[in-house]
Amino acid sequence: MKAVVCHAFGAPEDLTVDELDDPVAGEGELVIDVKAAAVTFPDTLMLEDKYQFHPTPPYIPGAEGAGVVSEVGPGVDGWQVGDRVVGGLGTTGAYAEKMVIPALAAKRLPDGVDFEVVTGLNYAYGTTLYGLKYRGELQPGETMLVTGAGGAVGLSAVEIGKLMGARVIAAASSEEKLELCRQRGADETINYATENLKDRAKELTNGNGVDVVYDCVGGDKAELALRAIGWEGRFLVIGFTAGIPAIPLNLALLKSCQIIGVFYGAMTMREPDKNAAISQQLIDWVASGDLAPHVSERFPLDRAGEAMRALMDRKALGKLVVTP
Repeated sequence: MKAVVCHAFGAPEDLTVDELDDPVAGEGELVIDVKAAAVTFPDTLMLEDKYQFHPTPPYIPGAEGAGVVSEVGPGVDGWQVGDRVVGGLGTTGAYAEKMVIPALAAKRLPDGVDFEVVTGLNYAYGTTLYGLKYRGELQPGETMLVTGAGGAVGLSAVEIGKLMGARVIAAASSEEKLELCRQRGADETINYATENLKDRAKELTNGNGVDVVYDCVGGDKAELALRAIGWEGRFLVIGFTAGIPAIPLNLALLKSCQIIGVFYGAMTMREPDKNAAISQQLIDWVASGDLAPHVSERFPLDRAGEAMRALMDRKALGKLVVTP
């Protein structure tokens, strides 16, 4: 099979496409013919050896893939060759023609659900549903501010926030990204390249501040977003594309607000039943048409490095996928 290979930690431009032996399903595993693989921020961090999970080079990047089962390993029940599936979150190996995934991490796909749409669903939309429902307890009618709203995870917060009945304020760094947010349901937008994030969010809430902050960015935007939060609000820590911030904790005291970590990957291992419920809810929403994740660009295997570079440079709009 053909696969993208990281031979040494470094830049995405150093990735190669190699011819490798086809993988074999071991105990409790499935082999799938990959039809689409998500390009995610953790994939880029692993490439530079900056993520919590440290793969050992040489390895095949790509944490989640969708496709068709081509081999069922020993000890696996309920799966057969030809089944449509998505899985592999938290592992590697998706940027290839074939991928091994644990059967316990595999989710069955209904007919008609697009492989490109559903791959990466758990990474972005799973993080968001876990964050908004279980950690932030977002309620209908509340106002939520999303930073980094033009990226895959931020855009998922715009979409799921609307499904949960919130008023969504999307904040991003360009009008192109904000236009996409409006198309996906954002009620208000803030361009923090030209507007002050805190001041504008306060204006949009009549000075009251927002109920929930969904912060994908970190950096200097995190403190501004926290300053825009209202009394007893919830600040959800999602990611740090602009760096890890230093937050003045007196703000949490003055606003009697909560700063809440959202680590979806760890939760999936600690609470498999909750993870299963989240995954099933997302697939049901996609199958019903209530949720339609935006795929902005598709890349063949030999351009996977280009896709990762676009994400690293924060040029991606919505979701990028690799399509073997």
